Amino acid sequence: MKKKILLFPFLVFVLVLSIFFYLLLIERNPSKIPSNLINKSFPVFEAESLITNKKVVSSDIFENKIILINFFATWCKPCRDEHDFIMQLSNKKNLKIFGINYKDNSKKTQVWLEDLGNPYSDVLIDKNGKIAIDWGVYGIPETFIVNSKGIIKYRHTGPITKKIYKKIYALIEEAN
Repeated sequence: MKKKILLFPFLVFVLVLSIFFYLLLIERNPSKIPSNLINKSFPVFEAESLITNKKVVSSDIFENKIILINFFATWCKPCRDEHDFIMQLSNKKNLKIFGINYKDNSKKTQVWLEDLGNPYSDVLIDKNGKIAIDWGVYGIPETFIVNSKGIIKYRHTGPITKKIYKKIYALIEEAN
């Protein structure tokens, strides 16, 4: 009888320990918030172009190419950190990169792009953050991959690192 009484707590302990190790081993990111826009059409918006000073309608920028949308600002340190990776992606054929300048000073952005290089096909101004809200952005930098049919396929929150760059590069290759 004593063996049966001792067996139950031991089994509970083993079960709890197994759950603990399972949670340690699976790849999960508790800070990652899922996007409601994945596998849906991109939000329609209008914005002024920093480069041409003309009004741009989002439907005009999607021309059957893979699009990378990058929300950034000059005051954002992680945006500066990821800029080299965005520059590397700008050399990729069949990929257009659009920057959305989030709540920033346009003159500072122009100087920033002159200093660091401009990887973007165009930079759209989001002075009040409305475009970011429509895309579900809650902090910058954030990067989206939109396929040639205008469907959002991937969202990355935070700066692009070497590991994330490889993942985004592979996703772009896969979409081609």
